[in-house]
Amino acid sequence: MRVVQDRRRFLSTVSAAAAAGLFGTSKAPAEDAPPETTRIRLYDWNGVCIAPQFVAEELLKAEGFTDVQYLRDEPTGSLPNPLLATGGIDINTQFSAPSIIRVEAGDPVVFLGGLHVGCFELFGTEQIRSIRDLKGKRVAIPSFGSSNHVFLASMAAYVGLDPSLDINFVTYPAAQSIQLLAGGKIDALLNFPPIPQELREKKIGHVILNSSVDRPWSQYFCCMISGNREFVR
Repeated sequence: MRVVQDRRRFLSTVSAAAAAGLFGTSKAPAEDAPPETTRIRLYDWNGVCIAPQFVAEELLKAEGFTDVQYLRDEPTGSLPNPLLATGGIDINTQFSAPSIIRVEAGDPVVFLGGLHVGCFELFGTEQIRSIRDLKGKRVAIPSFGSSNHVFLASMAAYVGLDPSLDINFVTYPAAQSIQLLAGGKIDALLNFPPIPQELREKKIGHVILNSSVDRPWSQYFCCMISGNREFVR
């Protein structure tokens, strides 16, 4: 007979065995109680970063969640997702920088753990060789307050620039930003996959910074697993 052992049962068995060795007991571990809620709602948006959320579906079911939902109610795919604060979704992958700003503003969101390190890459024209070279230049972002904007602003502040005064942020959709960079109408853009891959394939611009490998940004979590405070409680 094949015995299937889930992660929690394995850990509890190991813990019980250790306790038995220390205290001379041999009491079998109790069965895990089912979760207090069997429904969990996550958000589905078009981004490579959230692939772990879909890999986790079967793992969540193994943990006792019988109703695993992926919602697309919020069309912009903005991060941090406002549905997490309102309780429309329960747990979500969110980029850390704007999420911290929203938590400081009072959103009922808690951070549960880090997901992965950087995925953002900063591309620029040949005239741009470093972040300091962005002073006085036109840099494309999807919107003010977006992950792209907040992250690049923190990079600029780190090297001594005032992002609100020294950089001319302009808002364009990603596809249009690619065309504008190719035509020299903007000087730089910051984005995440698949945009960097497309820029490389079309030989548009060059990489100024890759947050996956360039310090200090590669030393920090890019996306965090966040949860609605009431759901987590």
